[in-house]
Amino acid sequence: MFKQILINSSKLYRFYSTTTKEPLVLLEKHLGKDGKYNGVQIMKLNKPSAMNALNWEMGDDFKRLVAELEQDSTLRALVLTGAGDRAFSAGGDLQFLRERVNETPDQNAKIMEKFYNTYLSIRRVPVPIISAINGHAIGAGLCLALATDIRVASTKAKLGVTFVDIGIHGGMGSSHFLPRLVGHQVAARMLLTGDVILGEEAKRLGLVLDCVEPDQLMPVCLEMAERIATKNTIAVRSNTKTLRNIQNVGLDLSLNREADAQSQCYADKEYLKSPIFDKK
Repeated sequence: MFKQILINSSKLYRFYSTTTKEPLVLLEKHLGKDGKYNGVQIMKLNKPSAMNALNWEMGDDFKRLVAELEQDSTLRALVLTGAGDRAFSAGGDLQFLRERVNETPDQNAKIMEKFYNTYLSIRRVPVPIISAINGHAIGAGLCLALATDIRVASTKAKLGVTFVDIGIHGGMGSSHFLPRLVGHQVAARMLLTGDVILGEEAKRLGLVLDCVEPDQLMPVCLEMAERIATKNTIAVRSNTKTLRNIQNVGLDLSLNREADAQSQCYADKEYLKSPIFDKK
């Protein structure tokens, strides 16, 4: 189902939803100071009650939205963020993770790789993507941000690849993107300890470009996106593709490895003993 609504005569929101429930993905065409659309759009994960956790239902909407953006010749830059003020995305949906014990390792390896690619499809959007990390970016939620081109964090943001805390191998490209962004040693620390860091430390480590006050996060990201949008479209798109091509070397192999490793962890008798699974 596709809908678009006009709010306050100034912001055009478009969204996809596969159900009649509240839409899980929102798009806003950002208007410049002159009141005109300038090629910048805002994509928002829209399940704040669950801290924008990633699941299949949201993923279906996400993929449809990506397919639309791939074909949008007016698009110049995209800002990705989470609805509400608590989370960018707190990671994979707990129920989805609980259900993994019901499948065989072979089945889970296929399921996980499909799940990764659902959200990593964001990399097919052919313009620069800026992640505005407005709160928790944990597990797969941080992986989604890692897959984008530029990250800016709020001072209230908390970032971590906490897969080890629930007894599983890192997934969704975490073991691929992290070492390339922050080096082997920092990546090892984050993946092996599950440490959650604040925005300022993330900036110091090179995980994010900048760390700003919460009320400045969207203005800073939008100002950067607007500057990008003023540049030659072919130059920007081709540079973006070149930079991603460098990151893409070995990515499929990494995702295959992560999916296989996670599937073995799901089969371990200790899985589901983490206190996190006691949450409703």
